[in-house]
Amino acid sequence: MLENNPDTVKIVLKNMPLRFHPFADPAARAALAAGEQGKFWEFHDELFSLEELNQQAIDQIAVNLGLNIQKFNGDRNSPAIRQKINKDIRDAAAAGVTGTPTIFVNGRKLKNRSFQGFQALINEELKK
Repeated sequence: MLENNPDTVKIVLKNMPLRFHPFADPAARAALAAGEQGKFWEFHDELFSLEELNQQAIDQIAVNLGLNIQKFNGDRNSPAIRQKINKDIRDAAAAGVTGTPTIFVNGRKLKNRSFQGFQALINEELKK
């Protein structure tokens, strides 16, 4: 979508770590901590490429990306990161999000998740 709409689309990711997954919250905190060093999307992409999400894999991504591990560990355990995730969870609840991923375009929930459906909703919003 970014390639087709480089001047009109912006991706905003909100965290909603699912309670039933024991490593969802640690992964979310780690990605935000990596973001403090300018590596959020790289960390995010590595997380989603894992065959199995666990603490060792999360820690290894930080090493592989060359993060300052002391800063990374401090940031992922910081109250600021916890507050950001809690705000994202509250925002998701307020928007009626019940699962992930959920996609919105200008506040409208995407129902047709095909490429064509996604582009059609973007086009509708651009006409407004």
